[in-house]
Amino acid sequence: MATTSFGASYDSRHHYKDIDPEIHDLANKSKYSEKNHGDRGYMNSPPHPYVHGRSGRESERLQFQASRLEDLLHQGTCYPPGAKVLEAACGVGAQTLILARNSPGANFVSVDIAPVSLEEARKRLREEGIFNVTFQQADVYDLPFDPESFDHVFVCFLLEHLPDPVLALENLRRVLAPGGTITVIEGDHGSAFFFPDSLHAHRVIGCLVEIQRKMGGNAMIGRELWHLLNDAGFSEVAISPRFVYANDGLPESVEGVENIFIAMIEGARDHAVSMGMIREDEWEKGIRDLYRTVESGGSFCYTFFKATAVK
Repeated sequence: MATTSFGASYDSRHHYKDIDPEIHDLANKSKYSEKNHGDRGYMNSPPHPYVHGRSGRESERLQFQASRLEDLLHQGTCYPPGAKVLEAACGVGAQTLILARNSPGANFVSVDIAPVSLEEARKRLREEGIFNVTFQQADVYDLPFDPESFDHVFVCFLLEHLPDPVLALENLRRVLAPGGTITVIEGDHGSAFFFPDSLHAHRVIGCLVEIQRKMGGNAMIGRELWHLLNDAGFSEVAISPRFVYANDGLPESVEGVENIFIAMIEGARDHAVSMGMIREDEWEKGIRDLYRTVESGGSFCYTFFKATAVK
């Protein structure tokens, strides 16, 4: 098990195919397309929205999160020269930059369903002088690669957004060579513990969890990685909880909580209020109480889960 402050440089299938009608206005932010996903019934299914959106603020939050949690999440992940590595759902390239920099001799193919995210990722890596990555638009449910095309697969903060994470993992296993490895990293919003405790703070976190559920995702998927990878046919599954801890005696950790976790929760405000989940005054109280946890005398703890497995 690994621990750091937020300031450190850090039957299993969820079939929510009938996405709540209140969420349909978010469909233009979809991270996954309407394609034929085989016998799981995804033909003509609604698109699956990305709960956090693709605003400039969200991009900045993702970049900040990746840099602050690099040591915690990427510790132990390094690929040998010549290895072919698939990064699934690279988004704006926040994790891609770290992967490519830490394994300069490996060859990465980083895919995402959103062209706008891919363009931002390309631009960022060009600016950083990183050239061992090829970006490609692709749907994790319908990967355009031959079987056994890659030596390794890396997945970070993807499965939480999917209505069928096992299907995604099965598809990733198909393109992985025998003996190849997969690394999966996910958070778990149910692992947030803090002092002073607050029902209002738990409620605003719960609003994001519920919105994500209505979109077809699972914000508490970190605790499920063990069985998800086993259900998808992987072997030698190993889980490593990665804890983060913050209090007012750790100034950088306070900045991390505010700019990573609380900023993520704040992003759900408009949807939570408009959907009638919570009143505006109740929301503001919950957010104030979350900020209180990193003020004098407070503390905050959260757990990420990192899994590795073999085909």
